[in-house]
Amino acid sequence: MTPERARRVAWVASSIMRHEPAVRAWLARSRFPPDQIDDFIQEAYCKLSGLASVDHILRPDSYFFQVVRSLVADKIRQSRIVSIETVTEIDLLPVSLDEPSPERIVSARRELAEVLRLIAALPGRCRKVFELRKIEGVSQKDIAARLGITETMVENDVVKGMRIISATLRKGGGAANSSLRPRGHGEPRIRRRD
Repeated sequence: MTPERARRVAWVASSIMRHEPAVRAWLARSRFPPDQIDDFIQEAYCKLSGLASVDHILRPDSYFFQVVRSLVADKIRQSRIVSIETVTEIDLLPVSLDEPSPERIVSARRELAEVLRLIAALPGRCRKVFELRKIEGVSQKDIAARLGITETMVENDVVKGMRIISATLRKGGGAANSSLRPRGHGEPRIRRRD
């Protein structure tokens, strides 16, 4: 992977992926079926990963929403029947073009470094699957064929990676936090007592 490609992948991981839940919620409110929501998200990641440069993007959240909004608009243009809820939700999509403050830029850079560190700390196959699916936009089927595993294993590794990263970020801890380390093969499951 070239340094520029690695930088774009890191940017998508740190600046875009954290906005996926908000985009998914908006798409769900627009009454798109779950499989179409997955398609919109995946196509958006592909478009973002394929950019020649991300230096011009000052508001990654707004840019992500705008890419998805464009994909939805294309889908609506191709459809014969469109629900009124979908059209209304598109108009309510939170797209802001305000430039981030210097504090927000510094914070985003810190988050980028943390997310990159967390991705790098994922278990080997989980990390590879996560990068291929979430950053490079490779389909589950293609990942399964490429790595010689089942599509269910691909899906499980993506979910596992998201859980580890999300839980670590929520706790404010690092990947070295042993309570978030996935158990190895043959290790007993440890139940947490909260």
